Amino acid sequence: MKNIKITLSLLLLVGFSSCDDFLSEIPDNRTQIDTPEKISELLVTAYPNRSYFPIAEVMSDNVYDTEVQSTSIINEESYNWEMQSQIGLDSENAFCMASYEAIAAANQALDAIEKLGSPATLNPQKGEALIARAYNHFMLVSLWSNRYNPATAATDLGVPYITKPETELLVKYKRNTVQEVFTFIEQDLTEGMKYVTNEYKEPKYHFTIDAAKAFAARFYLIKGDWDKVLEFTEGLGSKPTKLRNYPAFYAAAFAQMPIEYSRVEQETNLLVDYPNSIANRSASYRFALPGNKSDEIFGVQTNIWAKANVIRPNGQYYGGINVFVPKLYEYFKYTNLTSRTGEPYTATVLFSNDEMYLNRIEALVMKNRFAEVNTELGYFLGTRTTGYNATTDILNETVVTNKFPVIANEFTPYYSLTPLQTSYIKAIVEARRRDFIREGLRWFDIKRFNLVVTHNTLEFGKVVRSNVLEKDDKRRALQIPLRASDNGIEKNPR
Repeated sequence: MKNIKITLSLLLLVGFSSCDDFLSEIPDNRTQIDTPEKISELLVTAYPNRSYFPIAEVMSDNVYDTEVQSTSIINEESYNWEMQSQIGLDSENAFCMASYEAIAAANQALDAIEKLGSPATLNPQKGEALIARAYNHFMLVSLWSNRYNPATAATDLGVPYITKPETELLVKYKRNTVQEVFTFIEQDLTEGMKYVTNEYKEPKYHFTIDAAKAFAARFYLIKGDWDKVLEFTEGLGSKPTKLRNYPAFYAAAFAQMPIEYSRVEQETNLLVDYPNSIANRSASYRFALPGNKSDEIFGVQTNIWAKANVIRPNGQYYGGINVFVPKLYEYFKYTNLTSRTGEPYTATVLFSNDEMYLNRIEALVMKNRFAEVNTELGYFLGTRTTGYNATTDILNETVVTNKFPVIANEFTPYYSLTPLQTSYIKAIVEARRRDFIREGLRWFDIKRFNLVVTHNTLEFGKVVRSNVLEKDDKRRALQIPLRASDNGIEKNPR
């Protein structure tokens, strides 16, 4: 695909970046986006070119101190929920900047469409741009703000919601509230879904109709609009055939597994991205998943029927001290073969039918439709259970409540849960934890359910520091990157 060379400094959120490194040209010295082809090419850059996986994953309870002598400052700071001091690959600053670059590309595309008279022939590009803009803002507010709570959203600090291309050298931005950001996201998402299409040469790299529905289901799950979640997941059915085939995944050669996981040919994968990232390497750092702790996530005792889970670590570093599920494929693009230097890109699945299905089941729980929940959750867990027998392995309220008893003050979303709902929600959250290990989704469950997390630092196997992320801990909202706060963006309270 052609590479449109646009001066991204003019598209970037200027207030969120350092102006010393660029913006050396006058504002109008840029490639003109004045044809449908150029707009389509520009939209390729409306997806973040950095990954949030290592940031979110290391903050979650999927990660422990392995004590291996291989770490990074970013890895350690994320583990301790500290403000990051680095701006390199997979840093908070890098993902923040990349998200606003993607938003800038979407805004430039929308501006170009408007200047061309907004013809109906450009509706697909308009739909993609609107949804991409909504998605990037959604990820930013999900990481850098407090969890969504309608009782406080009107005063909670959100992120700047940018809807116009930059035309000035230096612009100062204020943070919208969380409520304002969610309102803008919903407006863009609703409008964009009127026009989004499946007509792409490579559809899995764009927001298609199904990918947009998956995003909508995630958004409305966070917002607590259960009817909307069910509306956007209706087409999955009670026993969808397009879930990930984990037995086939584990039957592949080890080196092939990460490639298989993110292949666009996999029916479950709805949106795939290749950001500039070394997310795959984070499994080798000190703060990762150690083999002696992996049973807490993958062990037989975590299975609803006390059978072996299909999903399990199948890779290891340092003789098994660190273990991982081999799902992140890194493609290293050499820029100089002689010096063996280049840029790493990691295949990431941003949306899938698997997540969409679990979101649907959670909405059914909240609507008290437990007969359907038993059918659908039982089916999903069966596809993840070795030796599953549909005749004898029955999911019902007794099985779920015995396996996941209610613990006082454990799950505390902003809405109320009955004891039965709590047990089922716990079952779904644990299923999501295993399915999306290494992909960061666990952090968002920790955040919205206000789960307490303890990160211990060890020395020769003994705890020398116990760092507890309490309920409503201010560190649940990432601190605004230093480059942004230096340009006037208000910091999060600490």
